[in-house]
Amino acid sequence: MSVSPQSNRTASSTGRYATRALIHRILWALLALAPVTILIDYLTHADKVVLFLLSCAALIPLAWLIGEATEHAAEHTGPGIGGFLNASFGNAPELIIALFAVHNALPQVVRGSLAGSVISNLLLVFGVAQVVGPDGVRIDRRSLLTQLGLCGAAVIVALPVIVLGYTGSPERHVAVVVSIPVAIVLLGLYLTVTFRNLRRHRQAERKAPAAGAWTLSRSLVSLAIATGLTAVVSEILVHSLDAFAKAVGASEFFIAAVIVAIVGNAAEHGGAIVIARSGKMELASEIAISSSAQVALLVAPVVMLLSLAFSHQLPLTFRWEEAVAMAGAVGLTVAMVLDGRSRRREGAILLVAYAGVVAGFLVAGNR
Repeated sequence: MSVSPQSNRTASSTGRYATRALIHRILWALLALAPVTILIDYLTHADKVVLFLLSCAALIPLAWLIGEATEHAAEHTGPGIGGFLNASFGNAPELIIALFAVHNALPQVVRGSLAGSVISNLLLVFGVAQVVGPDGVRIDRRSLLTQLGLCGAAVIVALPVIVLGYTGSPERHVAVVVSIPVAIVLLGLYLTVTFRNLRRHRQAERKAPAAGAWTLSRSLVSLAIATGLTAVVSEILVHSLDAFAKAVGASEFFIAAVIVAIVGNAAEHGGAIVIARSGKMELASEIAISSSAQVALLVAPVVMLLSLAFSHQLPLTFRWEEAVAMAGAVGLTVAMVLDGRSRRREGAILLVAYAGVVAGFLVAGNR
């Protein structure tokens, strides 16, 4: 007996919904890791390596909850403010981790995690999304090239500070002074693009919240709780990072640029891949690439400027390995999106490139 295409589509949709519901239940359950990690840290003398692993695991469902809460809040605020909320809170774990690392005088960890976030979103997340998503479908070439252009501009604008880091101590006062106008330019560029988008959406008709959407109050309370727990867990992660690096024989730079970068952006990483798997490649590519632009033009300059209130300031003196890897990731991704279509072989190329970057960072060691 033959089965109609409509029946196949219905079964496929039902299967995807069931999988999504199962993943959500698992993530809700994993939120218990955050209070468990905090209690273990405060009530016991647990090994620092165990605490690092627990805090990494706890940050993943927290990052998901932050993304989920902002998505539901956007149902009530409209697309313009909703997009701004996602831009502001989507990278909250990354920002909080960076600020705790600044407070603990770990500038190499901060810069490594920021550079690693930009690179992993472009090569790892966009690569996996293309591999698991449909082959040959159209993506928004114009929008993606704009975001990639912003990432490239960020590397170029930061070049004077990067060069300065190799003419003396990368943490010296003059590097901090030169970093201030660089951070202001990057942040100004980001705000200009953001407000332009807000103006474009100003006249858009606000739709009623979708069925099943959280209330605005529930979204904001969830966002506040998740952000607070993220702050505490991030502090535990930063304090245990050095012990974990020594235990596995890797440098702090490698741990920050690879592991911390992936954990801090877990919401964007997981979301982009799941969306690509469901066939929405255009949206998945936007999430992966725009997240890189947000880290480069929002998170990095904000961390730098906020560091002025700390006893240890953060100059944007990225290592040459970080700068070259970021520039290379931008250039390769541009080549992948020029034809305006997502292709699995191109995703595989991006993943091979990311493996090469990881190997290079492993060999590079600390500065």
